[in-house]
Amino acid sequence: MSRLRDWRPVPPPLPADLQQLVQLDDPEWFGRELAIAAAPHWWFWRFMLTWFGWVPGLFGRLQVTGGVPAEWREGPLLLAVNHIGDFDTFVIGVALHRAGVRPRFLVKSGLLAAPVVGPLLERSGGIRVERGTHLAPQALRVTEVALAAGGHIVTYPEGRIGLTPDGWPERGRTGLARMSLAAGVPVIPVSQWGAHEVLQYRTDWGKVRTLLSALRRRPALRVHIGPPVSFDDLQPGRIGDANRARLRIDAALTRGLAPLRAGEPTDRIGFADGTRPTSAVAAFPGGVVPDDIP
Repeated sequence: MSRLRDWRPVPPPLPADLQQLVQLDDPEWFGRELAIAAAPHWWFWRFMLTWFGWVPGLFGRLQVTGGVPAEWREGPLLLAVNHIGDFDTFVIGVALHRAGVRPRFLVKSGLLAAPVVGPLLERSGGIRVERGTHLAPQALRVTEVALAAGGHIVTYPEGRIGLTPDGWPERGRTGLARMSLAAGVPVIPVSQWGAHEVLQYRTDWGKVRTLLSALRRRPALRVHIGPPVSFDDLQPGRIGDANRARLRIDAALTRGLAPLRAGEPTDRIGFADGTRPTSAVAAFPGGVVPDDIP
């Protein structure tokens, strides 16, 4: 069992120009993730996206609209996604791959600590997020290296699975906006709906029940890739501009989500999941975005 826990794929070598970023007191994984971020996509990750992209389709009907302009696909890119459930990462990965995007996900540290799955996610370009600790800035440094290498970084601005009663995205954090303004990297909004029906919120045997139910019901798994969010009038470091950029990202995700929820309630989530807390407030309740937001 200990061998399984300690196993991990061999990472690429750390480029000489990045070695100075690693200090003696940095965790052992930091240099490894820098090397992975600077390297081309791992062949195994490309293989999985190409040949096993049909797996999410077993549990629902994947529908992808919109796309990324061809001239932007070489990167770098920041992709902002509303987070609706544990299954949506699989849906988003396949949907973006179909759109010509090579996704690298920001991943909670707990998942990267899991045997086998964690090392595979890390080697596939997953960027470790250590929220609430002194190691939190490491994710930003790894992301900067990945963007410099033309990476396509997938982020969840809400920072967690959304917990609004009406299902509309929560107010996002400003980290993504600050990163985009500082690096001059465009933000592509990716709105999604339906993946929350495949796996319930709470982690228990109920997840198996909803997964098996999805095999039978095959809910629509809708993903819309919107146009880049415009920050042309904003500047990095100028007071208030990061918040303005954050608000525009929230608005773009909400606007993109509206047609995916056509025919469903706007004041509540249509799919009943009693294990899902509803303790948050949407950035734009009911999906109504004011006209004066660019």
